[in-house]
Amino acid sequence: MTICNHVNFFSRIINRNKIVGLDVGDKNIGVAISDQGLKFANPLSIIKRNKLKLTAQKLISIIENEEIGGLVLGWPINMNGTQGPRCDSTRDFAYAFLRIYDIPICFHDERMSSVVADKALIKANLSRKKRRAKQDAVAASWVLQSLLDIYNNNKLESLS
Repeated sequence: MTICNHVNFFSRIINRNKIVGLDVGDKNIGVAISDQGLKFANPLSIIKRNKLKLTAQKLISIIENEEIGGLVLGWPINMNGTQGPRCDSTRDFAYAFLRIYDIPICFHDERMSSVVADKALIKANLSRKKRRAKQDAVAASWVLQSLLDIYNNNKLESLS
């Protein structure tokens, strides 16, 4: 499989039920999951980054247990739209994972996802410690939901 653009990504996952969104960080990977209808994203968990094989095993377990059809990785472009070292790191993770497990992957803009996640967790009145524990998964959910919204809006426009 390869890294796809959004259109190719959705055409490749059509036979599977759900999508996983990832917020790939240096220490943690936030994980979110869509519903079977590809309408809603929900925070699922956080995977502590270890050696690639251990991290991949945890992610593969989620993929296989939940019958995941594709992965959406948050694309950490800078606020001015340029790509920096975080994009290189995310791209490297995607290609390394594809050598271990064959699944469609696409990148989606994650600008402001951590800010939005933190604000949502503050609004939920969680302590700083609890917010830190959930922020990466909530950020992954925000990235995934953003892509699902684009997908569903385009589906509706093509029906008109």
